[in-house]
Amino acid sequence: MSNKKILIVEDDADVRLGYQVLLKANGYDTFFAADAISAISEARKQMPDLIILDLGLPAGDGHVVLERLRGAINLDLGAIPVVVVSGRDLRGNKERALKGGAKAFLQKPWDDDELLSLIARLLGQPDIYGQPGAIPVWELEDPAVESPDR
Repeated sequence: MSNKKILIVEDDADVRLGYQVLLKANGYDTFFAADAISAISEARKQMPDLIILDLGLPAGDGHVVLERLRGAINLDLGAIPVVVVSGRDLRGNKERALKGGAKAFLQKPWDDDELLSLIARLLGQPDIYGQPGAIPVWELEDPAVESPDR
């Protein structure tokens, strides 16, 4: 079992349950935030190993959460890998999320094996779920998104 902690920031209770069942079955500890304000609070309190972040949230969208995480005084908090999972417009939101510091962007509805593969790679664990590189991770240079450093 991994015992890695994952914060799931999602306002839809059914989607949160889907994440919980999938992640717990694969050895991850999960906890939740349902809005932008509680997302930052839970991240500070729990110091997760990874954050799964929805964009459509009450009390500020996921881009605001990402901005606050990356601008955090606590450098450990700013270094937590974030996977943005959204049903919103792919092109504009993907680019904005990656430029904002997300490590990957996954379109809803997601494929369980792709999500687990991505999480394993970001946490430095063996990827037993899919083909390596199925979903680009920011460091692997997604050619569709210009690097913020360029």
